[in-house]
Amino acid sequence: MLVVVKQLSIYCMPAIIIFILAFGYLKGVKVYEIFIEGAKEGIKVSVKILPFLVAMLFAISIFKESGVLKAITDIASPVSSLFGIPSEVLPLVIMKPLSGSASLGITAGILKQYGPDSLIGRIASTMMGSTETIFYTMAVYYGAVGIKKMRHTLSCALIAHFTGVVASCIICKIVFRQ
Repeated sequence: MLVVVKQLSIYCMPAIIIFILAFGYLKGVKVYEIFIEGAKEGIKVSVKILPFLVAMLFAISIFKESGVLKAITDIASPVSSLFGIPSEVLPLVIMKPLSGSASLGITAGILKQYGPDSLIGRIASTMMGSTETIFYTMAVYYGAVGIKKMRHTLSCALIAHFTGVVASCIICKIVFRQ
């Protein structure tokens, strides 16, 4: 059975691509021309969002290297314990809304120090899958379409992030009792 699943997964993406191309051809769509038009649009969007990405990466680097992240973690530690958030994962909680790659590095450090099967490792892994890089995503998508006013997006996204963090801690403590 495992061999069948592996073989199926190997041919799945090429089959989907061939199906889409054949369907478009049968419907009379000029597939190659549409593809080229989409590639042109993609390059335009990339150039348009580049300043937003550079600014975001620059701000994250300053945040990490200046020691502000450590100071915020130290200050927030007593408050986070009230919500059941271990202090070991606080750098991840703070960095995840800002940068996926920085939070991945923090998670790798947590897993190396505490192990992937520890409660801390499991909480960190669950948080990585349960939360979003809010500021990065907003900078990219809002920058790409030129939205200036966010309205309630940021506040709702931060509430969702906090909910994901607390839920990760609670669920991991229930499921992985140690």
